[in-house]
Amino acid sequence: MAPPRQRADAARNRARILSAAELLFGDHDPRTITMDQIAKAAGVGRATLYRSFPDRSAVATALLDEHERRLQGQMIYGPPPLGPGAPPADRLAAFYIAVLDLLRRHLPLALGAETGPARYTTGAYAFWRLHVRTLLEAGGADDPDALTDIALGPLAPELYNHQRNTLGLSHERIAESLSLPARRLLPGR
Repeated sequence: MAPPRQRADAARNRARILSAAELLFGDHDPRTITMDQIAKAAGVGRATLYRSFPDRSAVATALLDEHERRLQGQMIYGPPPLGPGAPPADRLAAFYIAVLDLLRRHLPLALGAETGPARYTTGAYAFWRLHVRTLLEAGGADDPDALTDIALGPLAPELYNHQRNTLGLSHERIAESLSLPARRLLPGR
């Protein structure tokens, strides 16, 4: 059974909300933006906003979801090493670089949507987890179930934010450093 179709006015309101939120989140830390600010910027009432999104995090998650879907498509259908056809260690290193690039471009959204325990409940995290677990298993890693979340830990938005904005490390330096453990998890495989 197909999901119910969204009314045209509801779809327009959703698009207005997401467009306004992307502008607000691009200019300010999403954690400081209120639902009232989003509703006003979108030109919709609070009830309309809350019918589509229960909270600010849900708005940020919806925005980030589109960017993550593009990356998922590259992982499934793109050329190696991010896409199929490369050794697991090379694919894992390429995955780390790709997610870091996503964080560099959309860090405010990631901080608004995927921090703390909420990070583990997103569809994107489930996809990343399956991908990394599959690579670990294909590469012969011991106990891929336990190792998967550990391997994803360095991609937490809070960590990237801390390294970039508190410690002042360059994106390139972080990416280069992260590719080392990716290859060491599956050496010579």
